[in-house]
Amino acid sequence: MSEGTKSTLYYIAALGVLAFGLSYAAVPLYRIFCQAYSYGGTTQQGHNAEKVEDMKTVTDRVIRVRFNADTAASMTWNFRPQQSEIKLHPGETALAFYTAKNPMDRPVIGISTYNVVPFDAGQYFNKIQCFCFEEQMLNPHEEVHMPVFFYIDPEFVDDPKMQNVDMLTLSYTFFEAREGLQLPMPQFAR
Repeated sequence: MSEGTKSTLYYIAALGVLAFGLSYAAVPLYRIFCQAYSYGGTTQQGHNAEKVEDMKTVTDRVIRVRFNADTAASMTWNFRPQQSEIKLHPGETALAFYTAKNPMDRPVIGISTYNVVPFDAGQYFNKIQCFCFEEQMLNPHEEVHMPVFFYIDPEFVDDPKMQNVDMLTLSYTFFEAREGLQLPMPQFAR
């Protein structure tokens, strides 16, 4: 085999290894991207405490926030929101609770994902405190109340795409945390 052919084969093999590595890393990288830029209905992670303190409430606009709770097929917990919806103004903080109960005779560890519908509104939905992406262990027959403390950014009212939006849905899905668990990504991300 000539040196040129060997060199070409090495480049092709290196590209194959690179492509395999990038495909393996695509899911976690996409999740990080979605959380950083509120893409695909994910909400903003973290918040600026000064912004919350100085935030002005937009009193002439009321937004209804509906709450949804789901569990993956293999998850045994009973999981539900404590309230079906709340009304708030952009720039106003709100506190909602979800309840999870482990009906099993063994401890179960769960982890949740979330999204906001409509997807474009996710960039304005800011969670100050949340139970998402953190493992939660419930002992046999234990029930817990999990808070979500959030606000809708006042900039929501300045976005022309949000002009006719008066209802958002915050949806959580709990999965049983198992070694090697890969949380599902939206269909459009695949």
